[in-house]
Amino acid sequence: MTSIITWNVNGIRAVHKKGLFVPFIEEYNPDILALQETKAERGQAEIDLPAYKEYWNSSTRKKGYSGTVIFTKDEPEATNIGFPMDIVEKYGLDKDSYGDPNAEGRVITAEYKDFFLVNSYTPNSKPDLSRLSLRHKQWDPAFLEYVKRLDEKKPVIFTGDLNAAHTEDDLANPKANEGEHGFTKEEREGIDKIIAAGFVDAFREFTKGNGHYTWWSHFAYARERNVGWRIDYFFVSKRLMKRVKSVEILDHILGSDHCPVRIVLD
Repeated sequence: MTSIITWNVNGIRAVHKKGLFVPFIEEYNPDILALQETKAERGQAEIDLPAYKEYWNSSTRKKGYSGTVIFTKDEPEATNIGFPMDIVEKYGLDKDSYGDPNAEGRVITAEYKDFFLVNSYTPNSKPDLSRLSLRHKQWDPAFLEYVKRLDEKKPVIFTGDLNAAHTEDDLANPKANEGEHGFTKEEREGIDKIIAAGFVDAFREFTKGNGHYTWWSHFAYARERNVGWRIDYFFVSKRLMKRVKSVEILDHILGSDHCPVRIVLD
């Protein structure tokens, strides 16, 4: 069995200082751990995980911002930071009004014998939707072209914080949030296209309905009341789904405003 966990930690140093990170790893013992929003560079968190190799993509545009990392027991055949330059140039991903999206540490890929693992932290559209155009017209199509290109070589598992709920079942208050960042038709369309391209929202193959969330606001005891959003995903190439045995949201794990999600493959 292969266990992979994704988690937006909202600052790896913060969750580590709370004394919650290492005990979580020791309890679940994943083969691969994909983290988003690390807000750190390698070595800054002083985490001792001797069983794991570490592969970091930290933001160079702005320190202490964004960032992704893969911890893995087995050494990958190869790793890649960010998007290939031809995709960056094709979609103009080297600039927007905030800076250089490709320099924000948002994508890291590890190639294993049987699959590619892509860890992604999708840009937030912002409450004023000032980054919605970047996301809808540049980032989402660039990311989809990238994973489709990988999928031509071998199956793909891509995971992370997509900063969007896909359907009304994926957030507690869909009517109130219609058109707001994280639940615009443009963001949802991006996920529609992922599925249309042959990638499977693995969690939904095992669990239907609402009430299953991975992020909660800090306001008004939202987590205690489970007023949340499911914005952290595992997508799997359709031909790899036969190996997927379970996908579960670990909503009892604290330390971040997101919780981890775990997928197990045979």
